[in-house]
Amino acid sequence: MKPIPDSRKISPFLVFFLMGNQVGIGAMGFQRIIARIAGYDGWISVILAGLSTNLVVWFMYRLMEKSSGDLNDTHFSLMGKWIGGFFSFIWFAYFMSISITLLRSYIEVVEVWMFPDFSTFWFGTAFLLLCIYIIFGGFRTIAGVSFFAFVLPFYIIFIFGLALQFHDFRHFLPLFDHSGKEILLASQDMSLTYLGYESVLFFYPFIKNPERSKKWIHLGIGFTTLLYTYVTFVSFAFFTQEQLIKEIWPTLSVFKIIDLPVVERFEYIGIANWCLIILPNVCTYIWCASRILKRTVKLNQRIGVVLICMVCLFCLPFLKTRLQIDSLLQTLSEFGFLLNYIYVPLLCITVILVKKVKNSKQASLPK
Repeated sequence: MKPIPDSRKISPFLVFFLMGNQVGIGAMGFQRIIARIAGYDGWISVILAGLSTNLVVWFMYRLMEKSSGDLNDTHFSLMGKWIGGFFSFIWFAYFMSISITLLRSYIEVVEVWMFPDFSTFWFGTAFLLLCIYIIFGGFRTIAGVSFFAFVLPFYIIFIFGLALQFHDFRHFLPLFDHSGKEILLASQDMSLTYLGYESVLFFYPFIKNPERSKKWIHLGIGFTTLLYTYVTFVSFAFFTQEQLIKEIWPTLSVFKIIDLPVVERFEYIGIANWCLIILPNVCTYIWCASRILKRTVKLNQRIGVVLICMVCLFCLPFLKTRLQIDSLLQTLSEFGFLLNYIYVPLLCITVILVKKVKNSKQASLPK
């Protein structure tokens, strides 16, 4: 891979804001999923999933340091052009599918909560055109949008806490009422909500002094863990377990009871702000997918971005029902779990072993 000029790279601290990709549609309804398995001990699962995410990111950084490039370089050097290209294409399909599902899931929320006759096609067209405009500005532009998507909606965190005036912390009793197996199963489901950090496998070469970004990516994941834990406590204190299991989007349901002097239906404000939250997520996924196309089939990245957006726009109207959207989201989440928690660590260990074997053979050669 050709060296990336410094003018196209981002400062290490911006990786913290890029980890905002972990907060997406899943933040609206993860409470129901973990409560269904681990009850109100689910807050333990949230913390365990956050800690495991830091471990996976450690493997990712080790992998990138050993390959001196992105995941495409690792595939090519370890498996060759064709097999390596095949494994890279799996990641391409994953990123593109996540982009489609994320955008369609947001449109579904708008349809259910605000506008029942909302046009999937026209909103998708406008949204994806904005994504194209941002991605054409380069990865630095995506990082800048990620910064604003983190800062501007930050006030929602404080307003969400207003629901604590209706709290009942007796919901948490008795503590540790579920088995370790149930808590671990809920942790696995919760780890799917944390997905989004895997994009670092492809934007790693675009970081200035990437070794200095380690602390920022772990701080970003740590902040996300604290945020999800906070949302979990507020939701658990507000809903009974029976109510929570029936709520598809508990976070938005909490917004419904917030009554401010300046706005009566705060959930409308929250849904509108969520568009800004998911915008850099979709941009990052499309950028990663286009980057893979550029490296594997030598397609100009701008053309790749347009083609990917056209495919996304074509697929959106075919996802019509809640069952279809939820099934696709669950399938992709489980596939993402396999890629991040199994494939990446195994690939990292393989690369380290191959490097050691090569170094030992070179050392044994006569000088």
